[in-house]
Parts: sequence; structure tokens; C-alpha cells
Amino acid sequence: MTVPKVLATLARRQSALASVAEQQRVLEAVPLEASFEEHLARAGLPPLTATGIETLQLNLGRVCNQTCNHCHVDAGPDRTENMSRATAELALSVLATTEIPTVDITGGAPELCPQFEFLVRGARELGRRVIDRCNLTILLAERFSHLPEFFAEHEVEVVCSLPHYRELNTDRQRGVGTFELSIEALKRLNAVGYGVEGSGLKLVLVTNPVGAFLPGGQASLVVEWKREMRRLHGVEFSELFAITNMPISRYLEWLQRSENLDAYLQRLVAAFNPRAVSGLMCRTTLSVGWDGRLFDCDFNQMLELELEGAAPRTLAEFDAALLEGRRILTGRHCFGCTAGSGSSCGGALD
Repeated sequence: MTVPKVLATLARRQSALASVAEQQRVLEAVPLEASFEEHLARAGLPPLTATGIETLQLNLGRVCNQTCNHCHVDAGPDRTENMSRATAELALSVLATTEIPTVDITGGAPELCPQFEFLVRGARELGRRVIDRCNLTILLAERFSHLPEFFAEHEVEVVCSLPHYRELNTDRQRGVGTFELSIEALKRLNAVGYGVEGSGLKLVLVTNPVGAFLPGGQASLVVEWKREMRRLHGVEFSELFAITNMPISRYLEWLQRSENLDAYLQRLVAAFNPRAVSGLMCRTTLSVGWDGRLFDCDFNQMLELELEGAAPRTLAEFDAALLEGRRILTGRHCFGCTAGSGSSCGGALD
């Protein structure tokens, strides 16, 4: 198998876009008719507020074995940020004192964080649904070859990134050789029951556009993907999520370099869908950074947009009453979640 070439992150290259202030400046410089808040108001919608905490999303760090072109985290092998045991214990303590039903574990490649299995075991012992957002290729590394069985033992829902069911489009976004490794990893997950009807082991594929456009309709895509993944690769899966690329970090760099930035942002704004607003993940998700800081969503976390008002800022200060109805901080990147059919960690919204 071809080993994918690993590129340097924005941080390693000391790119101007490694600064979240520069990312914000670049986004604000694009001429748009109105802000996200103004679009909400025009649609007769109030400012965004949380409606509760149904998901505690833990971002375990920025260490990854890949450097994908679209990555909003700027993750890669040259990053060092990882959640500590103390912060992981705080997360489990919060779960133990609340009824938050779902733990959504992401990264980087979350499996590379030393606290990953500790958190999975702890959350499952508390009876919580656990989701792992997996890049697939990590499962082929010798250190992590046991993970398919570990996932099955703990009934972890595995949500896997795969831009396309054909090699060319996937490797364009994630590096030459990535597709071949991803298919092998999916077959290993199938072998322990993931994606197999009746097994109870949920395997979700996540597709995002390879280019400066919106994803196709999720309902029609899942039919096509199930047919083609079975026909071309002998792979089964449970669901497909179609997710819009967020114009921050390395995808923002790609948009600039390809001279697609203005057109892409304007496309997102033109496709603003008021029906998607009620299902936005920020309304029911609390995002936790590797260092224990709290955010409205993973995208706000990457832009370091901390919670507003009297809401606690860290896991150590967690207060459900103050967090559950908090005002959500928005920006131009939010148009990525409300364009077309909408986009969230659970795929399309409308």
C-alpha cells in the first residue's frame, strides 16, 4: 500500500493563517451584504441560543497522522496539543453529575491522544452513547490495530471521514494512498460487525465536497454510496453524513490559493436556509477543547471564540444551569452550517 505523503500544518509553516485573528480578518474582508445575525432577523428568527446539552463533544487535541487539505483544525503529525489525564477526568466528572446522553470524541485523530481509551471506557461505564470521529487510516497503524475490536466491545459508534467512494477524489483532498488505506480499514470494521445489518454496531461515513461547492442531497447520496461502496469495494455501512466544508484554517488557505474565497462565501450566504437553524449542533452541543476550555461548537473552538456572558469558560467551572440557555456566539463561518440542506456533525439538517 502507498503511504500518504504528510504535509506540514499551517502552524509548522508559520503561515499567517495559523493565527485565528488573521483568519477572522480574511473572512471579514469578503464583501457580503449582511451578517449572520442579520440573516436570522430577516427570516424572523431570534438570536441563536442553546436549548440544552445533549452532546458533550470532546476535542482531544490536534495531533493527527494526516494533514488533509480541508482540515478546520490544522491537525497533523507536527502538532503537540493533547488532552491531559486531569482534563479527561474532569470531563468524566461532568458526565457523572449530569444526564448528558452523548459523548462525541474528535480531534485531530482522537485515538492518538493517550486519554482516548480511558475516556471511552469511562463514558460507557456511565451508560453514555459514545461516538468516535475516526479518519480510518489510524486503524492500520500497528499501535492501533486492536481498535476495531475495542470499538465493538464498547459499542462505540464509529463516524469515519471518506470524501468520496472513488480513489481520485479522496486522495486529492487527503493525500495519495489515503483511499486505499481507508478501504482496508473499513473492511476491518466490517469484519467485526460494523455496518452489518443486525449487528447493532453503527458505522457512519462522512462525505464532504472536494472543491468549492456545497454537498449534494444527503438522501440521494446515501443510495448512491451504498450501491457503489458495495459494488466497487465490498464495503457495508450504516449511514452517510454530507457535510459542508467550513471556510477556516486549511480549507480557508485552499480557498485563497485557488481564488475561490469570495465566491464560496457568497455561495454559502445565498444558500442560507432558515429551516436549518433549529437543528444547528451548537444549540444542543457543548464543545470542550483539549485544554478544558468550553465553546459553542468545534468551529468556534478552532477560531478561539469563547462562550459569551456569564457562561463558565472551562470544564472546572461547569454549571449546567448557566450553560443550557446560553447565547451562542456567531460569525461569518456560521453560514457554512445553514447553507443548502444545512450541515452539522450529524449531517444534513433539512
